[in-house]
This record gives sequence, C-alpha cells and structure tokens, in this order.
Amino acid sequence: MSDFAQIVKQQADIVKIVEGYIRLRKAGVANYSGLCPFHKEKSPSFNVHAVRQFFHCFGCGVSGDVFTFVGKIENVTFPEAVKIVAQKCSIPLPKQEYSSPEQAAEARLRGKLLELHETAAAWFEEQLRGPEGALAREYLAGRGLHPEGIKKFRVGYAPDSFNALRDRLSGAADAETLRASGLFSSKEVAAATDGKPQYGPLYDRFRKRVMFPIANESGRVIAFTGRILGATADGEKSGPKYLNSPETPLYIKGQVLFNLDKAKSVIRQAGFALLVEGQMDCISVFLRGIQNVIATSGTAFTEQQVAILKRHTSNVVVNFDPDTAGANAAEKSIALLTEEGFSIRLVTLEGGLDPDRFIRERGVEAYTQAIRNARAQADYLIERARQEFPGAGAEQKVKAMNFLLPHIRRMPEKLARDQFAMDAAQKLGIDSAVMREELRQAALKRRDRVEMRAAALTEVERVLLRALAVTDPDGEQARRIAVEVIGRQPSWFEHLGSFPALQVLAERQARDPMEVVEDEAQRALLAEALLGETRPPEPAEVQGAIQEIEERWTENRLRAIRVQISEAERKGDFAELALLTQKKLELDRALRALQNRRPPGE
Repeated sequence: MSDFAQIVKQQADIVKIVEGYIRLRKAGVANYSGLCPFHKEKSPSFNVHAVRQFFHCFGCGVSGDVFTFVGKIENVTFPEAVKIVAQKCSIPLPKQEYSSPEQAAEARLRGKLLELHETAAAWFEEQLRGPEGALAREYLAGRGLHPEGIKKFRVGYAPDSFNALRDRLSGAADAETLRASGLFSSKEVAAATDGKPQYGPLYDRFRKRVMFPIANESGRVIAFTGRILGATADGEKSGPKYLNSPETPLYIKGQVLFNLDKAKSVIRQAGFALLVEGQMDCISVFLRGIQNVIATSGTAFTEQQVAILKRHTSNVVVNFDPDTAGANAAEKSIALLTEEGFSIRLVTLEGGLDPDRFIRERGVEAYTQAIRNARAQADYLIERARQEFPGAGAEQKVKAMNFLLPHIRRMPEKLARDQFAMDAAQKLGIDSAVMREELRQAALKRRDRVEMRAAALTEVERVLLRALAVTDPDGEQARRIAVEVIGRQPSWFEHLGSFPALQVLAERQARDPMEVVEDEAQRALLAEALLGETRPPEPAEVQGAIQEIEERWTENRLRAIRVQISEAERKGDFAELALLTQKKLELDRALRALQNRRPPGE
C-alpha cells in the first residue's frame, strides 16, 4: 500500500463512508449492521466494525477494508478507490506527475474547463431566480418542476444575450480556453498561413433557454442542454428545440449517462436501472421517488454507455417514447444491451404518453405499476414484429422472423436463443413444422435471416387450386364452393403459401387460369397442382379441404387467445381476462363442432 493510501486509511472512518451508500444501525459496542449492497437480502447480514475498520457480510461472504468496499460498490480500481475515499474525507490529493508537457497541459485545460462549467452553472441558476427568468420559471412550473427539484438538478436560465455569459467568464480564462469549453460560438473568418483557422469574436452559444446541467459520474458539471423558450429578441431563428453542448475535452456524448451521478447507488440497491430517453423524463421520474432512473445524453445509446452502466447493474428496464423514433431507439438499445448479457424488460405506457407526462397525469403509483408490468425483451420484440408485419401470410411471417433474428442472434446463451425462437414461432402463429425448424436453426446458428422458400403444396392447397382452375361446366359446383368461402373468409387462407394464387383465381371470371396468375412463383405452384391432376375435384373434396382450413384457422386463433390470456393474467387485467376467456370458450365450441362434422374414421 502506498504511503498516501496508508494516510487516507488512517484518517477515514469506514462507518461514515459506508453510511454514504447504505443505512446502518448500531448493533453492539463497535459494530454496525445493515442490508448488504452486494446481494439481495431481507434480513441484515452486513456488518461494519468501527474499531477494527473492516466490513464483513455473513450472507455472501464478502469482506475487506474501506478501499475494498468503495472499489467494489463503485466498481473501480484500487487507486481510484483511494482517490474517492480521500475526496470524501477532504484529504488533498498528492501532486500528480505527468509523463509529458502535453499531458500536463491537457490536465490543466480539463481543470480549467471544470471551473468554467461550475461558474456557468451557478450563473445560470442565478439568472433563473432573477427578473429575466420569469418566463423560464413559468415554463418549469408548467412541467411540474418545483423549486426543490430545480435546486436538486441545478436548472438555470440563459438570458437573451450574445455576450452576458462571455462577459461573466472573460476574466477567468483566455479566448482559446473559452472556445474549448463549448459554452460559446464563433465564426471562422479566415485560415492563417500556418493552417490554423482564424475565428471572429466569441458569443454565447445558449440564449433564451432553460439550462439543464449534465454532470459526470462524480457529479461535476461538464456540459449543458438548453431548451428554447421562443424566438430571440433580434428576431433571429430560434434554433433547435433542444441544444446540447458540443463535444469537448470534458464531454463526449456517447460516454455520459444523464443522472448516473445521483442514481448509481439507488440502481445498486434496486437491482436494476430504468433507462428513459429524455432529460425531462428522467428528472420528472426521479423527483417523484423513482431514483434509479438514467437517460441517454443527446445521443443514441452507445457501447461505451453500456459498459459504464454494466459497472452498476446487469438489469435494465427501458421506457422510451412510444413514437416511431422512440421504438427504433429502443430496438437499438436492446441490441447493444443484449450483446453484453443484460436482462432487459420494456415499458409501453398507455395512451402513447412519454414518462414525464404519464407520471404527471396518472401519478407515481400508476407509473410504478407500469414498471412492474414491463414486458420481457422477447415479448416486446415479438409484438413489434406482429405490428410491423401484420397478416397470416407466409411472406409476412418470414419478414417478421427476419425482423427478430438479428435480436435473437445477439443473445450470448444458446438456450435463451432457442427459447426466444420457440416463443416467436408460437406467437406469430407459425404452424408449419418446416418454417419453425428454419427459425430455430437460424437462431441456434446465429444467422441474421431465413430465406423465403417455395413451400411444398399441401393436399388441401392442391384441391383448392384445382377447383378454382376448373373450366369444365361439370366441375362448376366445386369451383363455386371454393370461390364463395375464399371471398367470405379470406383470413382462413392467409397462412397458405398459395394464398395469392387462390385470391386471383377466385376472381378470374372466364379467363385462363395460367394467364390470370402473374406472379412467377405462384404460377409455378398452380402448374404443380394442375400437372398432377387426374380428374377435377368433387364438391365433397372441396368441402373437406375447407373444413380442414377452418379447423386450422380456429386452432391458430385459440393459440393466440391463450397467449393473450397469459398476458392479461400477468397484468392483473381481470376485465380483459373475462372477455378473452369468453372468446376462448366460443372458439372451443366452434372447434368441437367442426371436428364432429368429420366423416367417421377420419
């Protein structure tokens, strides 16, 4: 142990450090106990000894000194743990030695930029409280943000001025450092002879905006998001609704998770992180007591953010906005989290509301219940596939399968991929054994797609194609039976590979069957049926084929209803459960009636 680490350990009180993360109660002369932060438990088995300065958990067996505790709970290295404990104890860090002048200059710049951002954050807070901040205060009140919440998140206001912040910070740093902060803009006017561009005067980047500070994991302000409040005084275009700081030596968008500094300890205690899309969503949820919430910060979810999050949990509940952009962002986030072995559930809020509006209108209890009812990753994605590719046709089912396969492929565990594939086959109504096996093999071998193969004709399809292709008046009755049912109940036939040909033939009037079917693959199926024909089908054969189709359709509907019943039971939606149960009883009766109509011996 280094001399500095030894000094820190001698001055640190492990009880006070641990109490910064979990609640302890006195359990003896020098002993304190609490719930272990490293495993789930209901009765406290985690103990801290105040005299000997160590901790031990009798539940999971973990033990060590103050550095072990901080290193494990913050998921950091030993030197980083020493630094964290020193900062908590207000012990000055030793002067850092740098390997090069460039490294020293970079460290000095970062230190200066942190100072500038702290000063800017305090100044924005001051402006919000002043006369010019009246409109911003009104906006924040309308969003349900009260003074305590504003103070907690250090929300501020950038006035409608090109130089107010510049004037405030001009004495704190030179122009080059101010430009590097990202707090200001300037126009490039010319290129110098040495190749470096020449810039015009600096002016405030954020004007007439509500300011939301973005902090790093240690809670230091490193950037801002500004929300516009209307056109500026000079009539200039108001710009984007939300304006983020550019990337700087302090701030790389894809490496920051908004609110992680406040949420990380709660995430560890709760056992999962709630990931939302917007900063106002995050703030609104946090201030109503759900404090394990974080948000992406001005960018789509990235691999670096996944790695940062994994230091704190492997369980995530995703609640992005319900619009198309939000759904796409959710799918990309799922993909990244899946590859890293996260357990993922997804929340879809009623009424198409975002988290901020939902929790303000429906209340925290309703939102908490929505989180409890969050769907497993597989269920969410399968439902998305059904929405994107509706219909029971083979082509739509293959498209739905190919939508799901990239997500299935990313799952590290073979058993999880196999289970996902089986669930997808059931819920998509894939009753073809060949297609189910295609999906399963693609999942197990981690392929991205299955190819649309021309399925072999079933005997039912052969009978129907031949009946619809009848040109002899003697076979007209068989043809009329098929035409009438396909026109009346097309959904019964959608799952058949030859459904497009059946539809066209049912409407062909007196035209030649082979000319009416224009699609090459469908024409090949018709040719296969007709070339094997020895005689036109009898009306009884067509009736039998239609009955088989109706039975299969009814069985598929029953499977779908059972899935919906399970979902309603999981949600505790008893009204929906009663309706679904009634539908199931009706379908059961219909299926029994169909089976009773079969000729004896079948």
